[in-house]
Amino acid sequence: MTQTPTALPARPFGSVLTAMVTPMTPDGAIDVESVRSLVEHLLATGHDGIVVNGTTGESATLSDEESIEMMRLVTQTVAGRAAVVAGVGSNDTRHVLEMSAAAAQVGVDGLLLVSPYYNKPTQRGLIAHCHAVADATELPIMLYDIPGRTGIPFTTATLLALAEHPRIVAVKDAKGDQWAATTVVARTDLAWYSGIDEDNLAMLALGASGVVSVVGHLAGQRYRAMVDAVDRGDLAEARRIHRELQPAVDAIMTTSQGAITAKAMLAEAGIIAHPTVRLPLVTSTEAELQILREGLAASGLAAQGVSV
Repeated sequence: MTQTPTALPARPFGSVLTAMVTPMTPDGAIDVESVRSLVEHLLATGHDGIVVNGTTGESATLSDEESIEMMRLVTQTVAGRAAVVAGVGSNDTRHVLEMSAAAAQVGVDGLLLVSPYYNKPTQRGLIAHCHAVADATELPIMLYDIPGRTGIPFTTATLLALAEHPRIVAVKDAKGDQWAATTVVARTDLAWYSGIDEDNLAMLALGASGVVSVVGHLAGQRYRAMVDAVDRGDLAEARRIHRELQPAVDAIMTTSQGAITAKAMLAEAGIIAHPTVRLPLVTSTEAELQILREGLAASGLAAQGVSV
């Protein structure tokens, strides 16, 4: 028997989002037609939000012009059918302010703000950085906590302080500290989004608003079903989907690197034209592709003729 929760979490950017890859032609340019094809695929497979220019979008090696082009292409293609959240993070606050203004001009629905990398600011500096961005924009902000890449976590105390700002409304959690997440969800109005596919079910069960996925490139409808199951209190069904997706999540998230594997599977599925990634990333080997194919097949997500 299932129980309907008394209240669902706030979802300022939707509940099923994918951190979208940046499709590229073999010479490394943005593949406009593949961008549009991928957006349409995501919208048709359970997504109510898309994150552009995030980690999986290879934001670290996109020029400002390319980042703005991706925001524009995705926003125009979505045409109001889902929320578009644009990554604008940098280790230079002035640069973030410039990109935030550009994102607002393009018409995105929200900003993804990662903690500054390499500089290693103090938590006081991190708060000042986030306040500077939030004070300079009218757009709602999703903080991006991924210390494995940035070296700087958002501590619980910092998140509690940042939650006081009216435009800081959500967190993408790629830190994976479930007890810290529980504390922040319990003590603030921040919408919490799982940013680690392995943790999606656990975070939803703890009260997360949704997921920002990599596996969602091909498993959007499965994650939609998982979110819906948790919403209606059907944890048995949510666990079934979680276990069903385990081989695909393992294959995509551990074979090499998320942007590489996501592009490989999308190209094999015919959703984008090429699996091109930008150095220092390199495309999948045949052995890695075989691991991906086997993992997808075991989860019922065969790359050719994808049925999700």
